[in-house]
Amino acid sequence: MPYFPMFLDIRGRRCLVVGGGAVALRKVEALRDFGARITVLAPDILPELAAMADVVCIRRHFAKQDVKGFALVVAATDDPEQNHQVSNACQRENIPVNAVDQMQDCSFIFPAYIKEGEVVAAFSSGGQSPLLAQYLKEQIRPVLTPELGELASFLGGIRKMVQEYTKTECVRKEIFRELLAIGLKKGLPSVQEELEGILSRYRQ
Repeated sequence: MPYFPMFLDIRGRRCLVVGGGAVALRKVEALRDFGARITVLAPDILPELAAMADVVCIRRHFAKQDVKGFALVVAATDDPEQNHQVSNACQRENIPVNAVDQMQDCSFIFPAYIKEGEVVAAFSSGGQSPLLAQYLKEQIRPVLTPELGELASFLGGIRKMVQEYTKTECVRKEIFRELLAIGLKKGLPSVQEELEGILSRYRQ
């Protein structure tokens, strides 16, 4: 069954990763990429994880009450039974949980993704073929460039100003459609140069 694609805001939210090895490290790096407040719980924790100043490391075994207070949990140990126990504890508390390589214990999965500024493209095969998701990611990588992320940030930054210039959603869409077309063809500097002229044509 395909997973429903939903983008969550986890900036500043408490997220727990149970496990301290290489798999846990990858999951922590992904969560950090989106601004989560991360706690790692495991008896043994990689030096790379321990060296992350913004990650709280707790060196002990997991207990079911450890999941309480977290917005999201990842079970990333090398013990399938322990991952299952983490999943069960989360399900009892209605906490979203990902158990690495154990689809039956997941309420969400990590997609393959590309992130440039606020723009994120994510790919999933429903857990059936991670390699296929990675293939799709590599196919879109040449399109989702840092410049596209900068363009998105600029367009978002002028949204309020455009709303003040116009009265209808239809006109706003036309303005942003023009600006996006210029940005994709000529780049952000051209959008900045032509912005005032475009707005003056649509001013109401």
